[in-house]
Amino acid sequence: MSIRVLIVDDHAIVRQGIRGVLCGHADIQIVGEAENASALFVELGAQPADVILVDIRLPGQNGIEIAQRLKREHPTVKVIMLSTYDDEEFLFGALRAGADGYLLKSASPEVLADAIRQVYRGERLLSPSLVSKLMREFQELALQASRAESGLTDQELQVLQMIAAGETNKAIGERLYWSEVTVKRKVQDILEKLGVANRAQAVAEAARRGLL
Repeated sequence: MSIRVLIVDDHAIVRQGIRGVLCGHADIQIVGEAENASALFVELGAQPADVILVDIRLPGQNGIEIAQRLKREHPTVKVIMLSTYDDEEFLFGALRAGADGYLLKSASPEVLADAIRQVYRGERLLSPSLVSKLMREFQELALQASRAESGLTDQELQVLQMIAAGETNKAIGERLYWSEVTVKRKVQDILEKLGVANRAQAVAEAARRGLL
């Protein structure tokens, strides 16, 4: 059975181009086209689809809003966002909306066809160039979570970084305009929050948690 695909783009030439590159695949059938959200849901009412290709920038409801509505009203339908933008805001917006895939329009015809097959099977897919952006975001979120869990303040993290750089209490005090007594108290607070006994252990534990 063919995978039924519906194309949503406000430019007729783009829709024709996508139809043209997919028509050579026997397992993929283009069942409809739409230029906006209203036309899409009319098409869906008349002709069911398995996978919907949605341009992320559309007049009226944009692709992200369309994806949210599709996932709410047609939860079994798979959604692939198509975009000329590798902007992180678009990417994360699409993923939060529940999109099953996010491809740049510069993707080759074979990549597009394979993407349709993958999301139809229940897999998630991103353009390779976007994977590193997503990984950086997850790493930053993990770092923020680790910092929050440690209870360390920004100031204490700064001191911890200086400890890791091998600076003495005196050097830290001179840089931060603190007395050595204040530095010692701050260092002790850091040790207690990390649950360690000395500076070396603090650096090792901070590195383990991804705080440095």
